[in-house]
Amino acid sequence: MTERRIIIALDVSSAAELRELVKQIKDTGCRVKIGKELFTSIGPLAIEICHDAGLDVFLDIKFHDIPNTCAKAVRAAARWGVWMTNLHCSGGAEMMLAVREMLEGETHRPLLIGVTVLTSMSLAGLRQLGIERDLESHVDYLAGLAHGAGLDGVVCSGQEIQRLRQSIDKDFCLVTPGIRPTWANNNDQARIMTPAQAIAHGSDYLVIGRPVTASEHPQNAIARIVSEI
Repeated sequence: MTERRIIIALDVSSAAELRELVKQIKDTGCRVKIGKELFTSIGPLAIEICHDAGLDVFLDIKFHDIPNTCAKAVRAAARWGVWMTNLHCSGGAEMMLAVREMLEGETHRPLLIGVTVLTSMSLAGLRQLGIERDLESHVDYLAGLAHGAGLDGVVCSGQEIQRLRQSIDKDFCLVTPGIRPTWANNNDQARIMTPAQAIAHGSDYLVIGRPVTASEHPQNAIARIVSEI
């Protein structure tokens, strides 16, 4: 089902707002993403609200710490029953491997997705960090580290989908934010792609926020996106 490939970003900050939004999208077949603002505001209650509505949760916390600490944090997320979670590839191969190994004995194992280079990062920003590779090469390098450590995939912009799909095996999961339907406002997103383009290029999951959540009728917005795809 196309709907199962759509992840709605729940960019709200209170339980009341979340319950209202979940009420409007719970029967669409989509999955949802809980980010830092919502999780910091109400914690695991956000996961409970979504699970009570039958929604699969992508916990978008971007874990990044020493290997043991990061592994235990992701294990805690797994025990909340989240469908997917992510960590920064820049934590290194040892950290990513520790997370994967920590989850091997768990009853529930979420999809583990690596974050390569934030879309806000520029070449100048990489240079400030002492990284000499260009943006594309650094994304490729970190994605390769994630694949080698046994992660299930990476978050990537629309501009990176085809290149990563060709360089890493077809089972490696690509999650693409910055998705804007043809009829939607770009807002503050610069590196955007339509849902149909992203899937045609090889993306597995599309993260979509304001075109749905800022709509007066979120269910109708989702139906328009599915139709467009």
